[in-house]
Amino acid sequence: MLTYSSLSDFELTDLLRKDDASAFTVIYNRYFDVLYVHAYKRLQDKDEAQDVIHELFAHIWNKRRDFFIKTNLSAYLATAVRNKILDVISHQEVESKYVSSLQGFLDEGHCITDHRVRERQLVELIDKGIADLPPKMREVFELSRRHQMSHKQIAEQLNLSEQTVRKQVNNALKILRVKLGLMLFISL
Repeated sequence: MLTYSSLSDFELTDLLRKDDASAFTVIYNRYFDVLYVHAYKRLQDKDEAQDVIHELFAHIWNKRRDFFIKTNLSAYLATAVRNKILDVISHQEVESKYVSSLQGFLDEGHCITDHRVRERQLVELIDKGIADLPPKMREVFELSRRHQMSHKQIAEQLNLSEQTVRKQVNNALKILRVKLGLMLFISL
């Protein structure tokens, strides 16, 4: 009888390429904790760290038939997690700059006439985009951006988890980016 836990990483990845879910589970269990600790140290967010690890393993499962490793599995996983962490950090920085630019634009009060017309049009587009958000998402987004409440404060006020608040804000920003498209980016 085959004892998966005693198999080497090479043997497990070979079985994984053959659609062996048990081999995948052993790989997952063997490496999850160490990868999670590494991700948490860098991100300082338990949910984000878990998401990074789950996304990595989901990617591995989805690409299992083409999963060939030139080094050892632990080195591959460590590198893959590091790259996903860098992607998350980069995305957070872009998002932060975007929100700062958006807030700066909304707060700016002195412009020339032509600029004021474009500003008014952009504010109307933003307001319409916000108004078109689903009601709960709109409420969370407005508390976050217009009332400068932290995710924790919003979660307590609306009886939601901080993760739910974070996801609602991120989803609202994604929707607004798509709806506002190039006009927003050109104006900022």
